[in-house]
Amino acid sequence: MTNLVTLLIIAVILFFFSGIRIVRPTNRALVERLGKYHHFATPGFNWIIPGIDKMFKINITEKMINAEPQEIITNDNLNARVDAQVYFKIKQDEESVKNSQYNVNSIEYQIVNLARTTLRNIIGTMTLKSANSERGKINKELHSTLLEETLNWGIEIVRTELKEIDPPKDVQETMNKIVKAENEKIAAIDYATATETKADGEKRAEIRRAEGIKQGAILRAEGEAQAIALVNEAAEKYFVGNAQMLRRIQAMETSLKDNAKIVVPTGSDLVNVLSEMGGIIPIRDKSNTPPAL
Repeated sequence: MTNLVTLLIIAVILFFFSGIRIVRPTNRALVERLGKYHHFATPGFNWIIPGIDKMFKINITEKMINAEPQEIITNDNLNARVDAQVYFKIKQDEESVKNSQYNVNSIEYQIVNLARTTLRNIIGTMTLKSANSERGKINKELHSTLLEETLNWGIEIVRTELKEIDPPKDVQETMNKIVKAENEKIAAIDYATATETKADGEKRAEIRRAEGIKQGAILRAEGEAQAIALVNEAAEKYFVGNAQMLRRIQAMETSLKDNAKIVVPTGSDLVNVLSEMGGIIPIRDKSNTPPAL
């Protein structure tokens, strides 16, 4: 009898431990009893009836799936290689977890096919150029369509990312040549503008230099005119009727330019005239001075 009780206790203990289930924080679980949904299991310790209940754990963290590259014909009849990524997660409430298991057969497989079909519908109405320049619009439309189509799947479409829209190789080479030609055109225009600006600056500098030379010539001419006027005034004042004396002064001026020395008698009229013009009193020779009385 004692042995029977012992065996019974061991069997109960083994039965109890075999029904223990631990659910991690990243998971939620559905418990089915005899093939029918029974209850929802949250993170932590859970116990089910071994052999009767069955637990299905579902990961609720965010996942990323690749929509796989595909060839799409654009509106301008070009084949574009398109690839995208979809980020989603199963909502953690009981109803959403149930829907993810009972309303859709394979979530990831169906999301991939739905994303591929949606991309063909969107990009097929666009030109290759507009598709490349409006990636944000494509992502937005793809995200909106996936949200609407998966409404009863118990999942949340977090975001969609368009990875690439690659044209055929020959089209890509042509586009690269066009871009290169446009860049060269812009560079040529910039160079021509800079050259024109430099030439304009040099032109203005030449004009200013010419104006400076002109102004200098005018000033020199005015100075010479004033000098001539002074000479004429002196001639009229000191040499009226005495052209011979004026000629001698001019000859003396020419000689003095070459550092020549001129000896002028002290008693001559030329000395008196020069002394009066320069405010100089001539020095008399003491040898000719009569003796004092």
